[in-house]
Amino acid sequence: MRLRWAYVAAFGLPLVAMLSLGATAPDELEGVRNFSFDAYQRIRPRAWSPDTPVRIVDIDDESLGRLGQWPWPRARLGAVVKAASDLGAATIAFDMAFAEPDRLSPEFFTRDLDAQTRTRVEGAMAGVESYDAQFAREISKATVVLGAIMTNNGSPGVSAPVKAGFAYAGDDPTPWLADFSAIAAPLPQLAGPAAGIGVLNWLPGHDQIVREAPLIVRSGTTLVPSLALEALRTAQGASTIIVRSSNASGQTAFGAATGVNAIKVGDVALATGPHAERRIYFSRSQRGRFIPAWKLLAGAIPREEIEGRIILVGSSAAGVLDQRATPLDSVAPGVEIHAQLIEHALAGGDLVRPDWAAPAELAAALILSLIAALAASVVRPFVGALIGVVAIAAMFGFGWEAFATQGVLIDPIFPSATVVVAYLAGLIELFRFERTQKAQVKNAFGRFVSPEIVERLASSPDRLTLGGESRALTLMFCDMRDYTGLVEGLDAAETISFMNDYLTPLTDTVLAHGGTVDKYMGDAIMAFWNAPLDDPAHARNACLTALAMRAALAGFNASRATLDETKRRAHRDARFGIGLNTGLCSVGNIGSVKRFDYSAIGDPVNVASRLEGLTKLYGVDILASEETQGEASDLAWLEVDCVRVKGREAPTRLFALIGDGSVERDPAFGELRGRHEAMIATYRARRFDESAAAAERLAVERDDLAPLYRAFAELAREAATLPEGVWSAVRTLDSK
Repeated sequence: MRLRWAYVAAFGLPLVAMLSLGATAPDELEGVRNFSFDAYQRIRPRAWSPDTPVRIVDIDDESLGRLGQWPWPRARLGAVVKAASDLGAATIAFDMAFAEPDRLSPEFFTRDLDAQTRTRVEGAMAGVESYDAQFAREISKATVVLGAIMTNNGSPGVSAPVKAGFAYAGDDPTPWLADFSAIAAPLPQLAGPAAGIGVLNWLPGHDQIVREAPLIVRSGTTLVPSLALEALRTAQGASTIIVRSSNASGQTAFGAATGVNAIKVGDVALATGPHAERRIYFSRSQRGRFIPAWKLLAGAIPREEIEGRIILVGSSAAGVLDQRATPLDSVAPGVEIHAQLIEHALAGGDLVRPDWAAPAELAAALILSLIAALAASVVRPFVGALIGVVAIAAMFGFGWEAFATQGVLIDPIFPSATVVVAYLAGLIELFRFERTQKAQVKNAFGRFVSPEIVERLASSPDRLTLGGESRALTLMFCDMRDYTGLVEGLDAAETISFMNDYLTPLTDTVLAHGGTVDKYMGDAIMAFWNAPLDDPAHARNACLTALAMRAALAGFNASRATLDETKRRAHRDARFGIGLNTGLCSVGNIGSVKRFDYSAIGDPVNVASRLEGLTKLYGVDILASEETQGEASDLAWLEVDCVRVKGREAPTRLFALIGDGSVERDPAFGELRGRHEAMIATYRARRFDESAAAAERLAVERDDLAPLYRAFAELAREAATLPEGVWSAVRTLDSK
């Protein structure tokens, strides 16, 4: 019970802290939430169709290369208006502010001339229309929206040449709108004939990524629509923009002023945030959205690309410096963002974060944290973690479903992070409690058992007994060949270093394959599989370990060869013999009351030891019983003999482990095994000379198996000398 309450207290404090953060510091969470919302769009961007009634006339790098650098004379922009209008554009909106006269206009050329020259030039230019006048004339013949820029650098109270009318439903929206002191409006000469004036301002987040756009801003009491909203209005021939705010008919605000919630222009209704901002659902950048300006001016654009569409005029050229970041692109032309805003509006559907979203996220964080943490305090921590994972997955799934089907933005990261933080805090307390228990066990029993067993006893104190259990184990004995000859000439320190360098990679290989090292016996290793942990493939894993130890030994020999060469001494490769056997053993804590180790005993242990000794007789490095071979039959084996080992009446078939499954599947090995089995068959049929001859041929052909076949040839020749009736297909071995 002490643990349970400590656990609840441990997760409660960070849970309260996280909930307080979510309730009182939304700005700090903006980056986290935006990460979620951006990820939604990156995973499922808005689909774009060539039929979308929005196009961009792009003053791109190629257009600048063909027609001249930016800025262009406004007479040329007038030509753009005429070309688009002649092709039936519904409206033409410029992502540009024409707040100053065109300095490329002819009348500006005379300013720096002397009086006499200026008089002559002005006389020659008499009757030449200024570029602004030419631009204004083309504007008057078409439906054109010009850009304006809101600023706080101008004089307060500067009026804006607003073309749109506004009607309000509900509370006055003015206090909720972004306020600027002035507007950099188009020249009156241009603004007069224009059908609309729209602001170009963006209000990016702290990370300078444009995710939403203000549809309406103000300068004092004057409301000004955005370029996108004006383009929608003029394209539909509407005169008024309707702004719905809190406490409008059908809006639930309980008398509280909560700002703007929707804007309607013509037949297009747009959900907004309280400051008349609208989130943009972006699509991938599409080349089909852009029409190069030079092609339009060259008459190379078909009418169907322009007719009835909203045409935005802007530039994607890097030198124009109108580039922004969006959730989908680190660099996007500003004019394309205007186009995306209009496309999203015309496509229908909104991307909103309702007022109830943040409270709902806090409630979800609280409920899910309590469920996961309390479950872990009552049952096992793993179950609590699993419940937490399921809860987090459900939160992410709900957030995605809300976005994909309803266009509602729900942040799954903050509630999920709250669950993780609260649960981990409680889990740390749980581990602290368990660590205290383990320390008590280690202090009591650390003097009597090995460190590995201490860990098991600390985890399961009920196993503190000298008794054990019966388990099917696969056992391994590995012994070095000719230890004395290998260490001859080494001093004590070099001998210990040699043994450690030899035993370390072999031991690491055993442990890496799930084996338990029972003991070291000089240069020999005893290990087993399937205890203390269950290992259904213990025989196969033991065999794979033996093969890996063969490779590890080769690496050891290579290292020693380099060392011996450095020390200018003779080198001899180390060799080993491995015996493998599978059978039912007793395994547990074996020893005295004061000292015991986790070990295995039983007849299969003795057989494994005997098989290790037989590797020398048969000229192989890995020898296994038929019980082990049968559990790993997909590996490459060759039957060697059938023997009756010392101390055991039952015969044992012996198999040499040649390689892994790839060797077994090799046709060359299949051919070798066929010849090998024929050799064994002639031996058991008492055709010893024939069997010996076959072995000699294989010894010559297979250098890697020559020791095996030379040993077998010797055994066959020895059998040929035995008197009639003495020889048996089962060899009885009297020595270990």
